[in-house]
Amino acid sequence: MVLLPSLFDGLARSVSMKKGKNQNNEMDGGREAAESMAKDAKKNEMMLCSSGTVNSNKSNDFASICSKKGQKGTNQDSAIVWEKFGCQEDMIFCGIFDGHGSWGHIVAKRVKKSVPASLLCNWQKALSLTSLPRQLDTEFNSTFHHFDIWKQSYLKTYADVDLELKHHPGIDAFRSGTTALTIIKQGGHLVIANVGDSRAVLATTSDDGKLVPLQLTVDFKPNIPEEAERILQCNGRVFCLRDEPGVYRVWTPNGDTPGLALSRAIGDHCVKEFGLISVPDVTQRNITNNDQFVILATDGVWDVISNEEAVEIVSSTEDREKSAKKLVQCAMRAWKYKKRGIAMDDISAICLFFHPKLSQQVNFVKASALAKMAKLG
Repeated sequence: MVLLPSLFDGLARSVSMKKGKNQNNEMDGGREAAESMAKDAKKNEMMLCSSGTVNSNKSNDFASICSKKGQKGTNQDSAIVWEKFGCQEDMIFCGIFDGHGSWGHIVAKRVKKSVPASLLCNWQKALSLTSLPRQLDTEFNSTFHHFDIWKQSYLKTYADVDLELKHHPGIDAFRSGTTALTIIKQGGHLVIANVGDSRAVLATTSDDGKLVPLQLTVDFKPNIPEEAERILQCNGRVFCLRDEPGVYRVWTPNGDTPGLALSRAIGDHCVKEFGLISVPDVTQRNITNNDQFVILATDGVWDVISNEEAVEIVSSTEDREKSAKKLVQCAMRAWKYKKRGIAMDDISAICLFFHPKLSQQVNFVKASALAKMAKLG
């Protein structure tokens, strides 16, 4: 559990809010500082935005990324892992974004760049404005307050990024958009924010010793009753095309556009007034010793691979560096026989492991023992 004081210590080491300036100047300055941190992280190999791995010498966390282009043209998926997020040794940010529409790849890349910096800025501002004492009465209150800060930061971040896209002079997000699935792991605490139908699945050990999947997110599609109700109340339409039974899409009141198979997305401003929203569902989980890893993947994976299959594929991959690649490759093969005649979607995945492998633990214990013997000797 990460105590609240460590959050304030992190704030002191990162972006500071200068007094005497208006709020906009503070936010601009904070955003610039956050973007500067991002550049430094990339330079120091603490940020990964393409296929590969991230592993810190001072952390048990290990992340693997893989993304493969489908058969529809440009790869519209984007992914990012940012280690030591916000200059915190125990914090890591992961995000996966699935673009759609003619500008989808550009929108996804822009959101991938904007969300981490904006989130960091909003989180640090929320910390600076907190009125609660540094030492809270109970661990429950500390956990709740910790999550509430992240939740409010996430809500503002997604709203800010969506508005930024709407007015961006060089990006057309009117009929293009992206999903946005991101997680923050800070110590033993996990915060998940999701818009769209990308999915996060946790692998945890059950009481009988089996590794089982736990879906952490909702696939936000128009067939969900609550989502459809909101869209209909805003005069949007929800229905399936004749040649796509079971695939519900969002349409404008009097047109044949955009036919979006999502109920939440960043961008797609042509249907924002008709019930499509960019509000993320923000949840949390305290990581236990039974929790092994989490998978973030676009629907290119989940359309052909079940949660159980994904956990089995990743857990059975001996080399963690190849875990995301193995999952993506299995999804590509599954498309060939499960979706025959349908163009393969872009397929992307992130695998974030919480604990070192057993062999690494043994080596660490041996090294510690040798160090103690050397001191005694």
